[in-house]
Amino acid sequence: MNGRGRLLPIAAAIGFVGIFLFWILYYGRTPETPQSIFEAAGPVARMQLNLFWWIFWAATIVFIVVELAFVYALFHFRRRSGDPLPAQTHGNMPLEIGWTIAPAIILAIIAVPTVSVLWKVLTLPNEGVRLEVEAVAHQWWWEFNYPSLGIKTANEMHIPAGTVAVIKLESKDVIHSFWIPKLGGKLDMIPGQHNVMWLQGDEPGVYYGQCAEFCGEGHALMRFRAIVDTKEDFDKWTALQKQPAGAPTTGAAAAGRDIFMGKGACAGCHTVRGTDARGPVGPDLTHIGSRLTIAAGIMDNTHDNLAKWIADPEGLKPGNLMGTVITKGKFSSDELNGLASYLGSLK
Repeated sequence: MNGRGRLLPIAAAIGFVGIFLFWILYYGRTPETPQSIFEAAGPVARMQLNLFWWIFWAATIVFIVVELAFVYALFHFRRRSGDPLPAQTHGNMPLEIGWTIAPAIILAIIAVPTVSVLWKVLTLPNEGVRLEVEAVAHQWWWEFNYPSLGIKTANEMHIPAGTVAVIKLESKDVIHSFWIPKLGGKLDMIPGQHNVMWLQGDEPGVYYGQCAEFCGEGHALMRFRAIVDTKEDFDKWTALQKQPAGAPTTGAAAAGRDIFMGKGACAGCHTVRGTDARGPVGPDLTHIGSRLTIAAGIMDNTHDNLAKWIADPEGLKPGNLMGTVITKGKFSSDELNGLASYLGSLK
């Protein structure tokens, strides 16, 4: 193979890397992506994003310098026709020392902002108002408890804008990982261990969260929403959550309540405050009708979706515990309509 032929694979590799870096910069930082880390919406996410860019550009500069040196050496020192075999040497002490010191200096420079960000992220703020939230992971849904408010809900975490949320992480079964990309980095939830992190949302909005640690068959379908409210909206939400479930107002909802408490065996797993349903296994459904999604964030909360979920939970989220209790075809269409009407009325 001639010199030009040898250069083609190298040029192609360099071009591929360049295109990959361009893709990261252009497409990866698109803020409209629901889980883009490039649209930081809180101080924790902002610190981590700044650190990312610091490391990214440092790595890019190193890459460019190394590639330029490589290309220069490739052309300048390439063997030409008639050249004798160069003298063979073993080791070059100045060069080896330089190649050791240079990376050490670069890593030391990068370590300064890295340690600083880690310290700030892992240290809970002592000033200002704080809200404590207990996030409990299950296969495959999320439980959110507010000890100071006496509230328990599922799959949607509400926090007021501008308030530090101290989140205590717990797992009831296997290792999970709590992650809201636009508000902060991920942290593992380990059975028997309580990890703690803090987040803050600057502006009201709905932010996507998910489990970031493979935790079983339904891992990809273990999602949740972090809803940052205004102070007024958070107070309204708090007042609503403290209320018991309302009584059904339609015939279909009343029939659905009877099925929920009886044939459905739903009351054995779920809690609906203000009723005889006090099951501790599944999500608290007291105000499920007011939530944006169902089935841990995989479906919009509509009447039809509620009916589909109840009809075949195993088909929609394989391996979930509800699918071991409710088999496909257990309920008639009228019963599904009643159950969906009842759950939808719990607002």
